Amino acid sequence: MNASEQDRTRINDDIRVPEVRVVGPAGEQLGVLSIRDALARAREFELDLIEVSAKAVPPVAKIMDYGKFTYEQKKKQKDIKANSFVTETKNVQVKIGTGAHDKELKVRRAAEWLVEGHRVKIDLFLWGRYKYMEEAFLKERLQGFLDMIKVPFKIADEIKRSPKGFSCTLERDKSKPVPTQLVEPGKEEVEAPVKTEL
Repeated sequence: MNASEQDRTRINDDIRVPEVRVVGPAGEQLGVLSIRDALARAREFELDLIEVSAKAVPPVAKIMDYGKFTYEQKKKQKDIKANSFVTETKNVQVKIGTGAHDKELKVRRAAEWLVEGHRVKIDLFLWGRYKYMEEAFLKERLQGFLDMIKVPFKIADEIKRSPKGFSCTLERDKSKPVPTQLVEPGKEEVEAPVKTEL
């Protein structure tokens, strides 16, 4: 028996065991029955006998409509997939002197990640003489970038010194609605591979 056959749900005459623990259409326990009696009970209800737990001893079979069973299984898989989202911490690096266009692209990217449910770490990268500029001024520049993000967010990690310069981490504020339009219609842009400085 190959893997696909082993994983396939068996119904009615495909169930090849001498006896099964039977669950009725309303979820009631009908006890352990021979496969012949279990199939007879399913026919009485004009439904299918579906093996729902092949590894149990004896295997468990439920009397129900097979179409409904497959629908419920697909819905369950969909729900599992929807709930299996993994939150990541995404990074946006900005520099003093970044042009307005590149700054808007980075703001948009941060907003999209927040909407998707990720945390976003903003790094104000400092190099050379910028490392020695007044701290209040540098924090103000980073705050200015944060003010451009239109998606409601909370500060998860406050603005502080980091190995690269200054950084802070944002997360979506789910208590507030997301703006219906983060960009103007027809103004969608694709970021070109250009060297940027923020």
